[in-house]
Amino acid sequence: MSSEPAAPPASPPSPQPPPSPQSPEPPASAGPAAQAAAGPSPTLPASRADVPGPAGSAASPPAPADPAAPGDLGDLGDLADVASSNATLRRFLHGLPGVDAVGLEARAQVLGSRSVKTTSKRLAIDLAISMVDLTSLEGADTPGRVRSLCGKALVPDPGVRDVPRVAAVCVYPDLVGVAVEALAGSEVAVASVATAFPSGRGPLEAKLADTRLAVAAGAAEIDMVIDRGAFLAGDYRRVFEEIVAVREACGGAHLKVILENGELVTYDNVRRASWLAMLAGADFVKTSTGKVAVNATPANTLVMLQAVRDFFRLSGRRVGVKAAGGIRTAKDAIRYLVLVNETLGEEWLTPRRFRLGASSLLNDLLMQRHKLATGAYGGPDYVTVD
Repeated sequence: MSSEPAAPPASPPSPQPPPSPQSPEPPASAGPAAQAAAGPSPTLPASRADVPGPAGSAASPPAPADPAAPGDLGDLGDLADVASSNATLRRFLHGLPGVDAVGLEARAQVLGSRSVKTTSKRLAIDLAISMVDLTSLEGADTPGRVRSLCGKALVPDPGVRDVPRVAAVCVYPDLVGVAVEALAGSEVAVASVATAFPSGRGPLEAKLADTRLAVAAGAAEIDMVIDRGAFLAGDYRRVFEEIVAVREACGGAHLKVILENGELVTYDNVRRASWLAMLAGADFVKTSTGKVAVNATPANTLVMLQAVRDFFRLSGRRVGVKAAGGIRTAKDAIRYLVLVNETLGEEWLTPRRFRLGASSLLNDLLMQRHKLATGAYGGPDYVTVD
């Protein structure tokens, strides 16, 4: 993935740090119905990214300088006015600082190569387990398979009592009811994909029906996917309005917006899509569906983390990030935790603001946890085969 060519910007001032984690939370949403109106100057929807969940932190050495960090963002205008038309959205999104692809990839590689001490690794593994959205999105999924998945979400390692539960179980809309019943009384959320997953192509009415079906069945979180064709064609207002409409259909459910980074071609487009989703009221921005050749990578996730950081700097609103697709090992998971810590800080090191979407990752986390506790890997039957 590359960055679009752009004229070199003037030397920016040093990036200002985001507001202190101790600063007060932004005010609650005024209600999704009011926010869905596509008036000439729509008010930015408030975030609902503060999903209840266990907190934690992972130790990490100080970060090197961030060569991919944008400078002063204060000249981007009033965020409340940028979505009044496709022209204003385009002007805003294409006015964002360009991504230095070389610097971005170098930073992601440096952070990803860091070693983690044994004591910190145990904490990081437990934190990663608590952030997993345990996922099954196959055409062959059955109620029995979903019940089994939910059982594993509740008790990841039957032989060890202190293993954290995962954050959520993610399934198709028609299986939400099965998951809700299996997880009743627990803190594990039920998430559902929606909006013509994974392509994002289809009439808005069908996408909204998809969303309402999942919410009515009890889904607490909706993972919608944007229409990449519309985005790449420059029809930003259409994508914005679809996100706003789906957010309205979510009611009290939280909304994760899947960008499908692997189809967005450039890092600049990943940054623009992240901002577009946040402007429309996303509670989380998510890397991928897991159904294309390129899914989450450290570099494309870092672009999203930087966008979330800068959006918070300008709006005061906290948005979560979900990395999904291709994250299979504990080493992979810890690499993403380091990226989060160095870009957004410990305030984002919680399932309320960072998730890992995966199907096989949990098994490796459990195997590595067992090795740290006993000094030896478990046998092939130590974990279940998903």
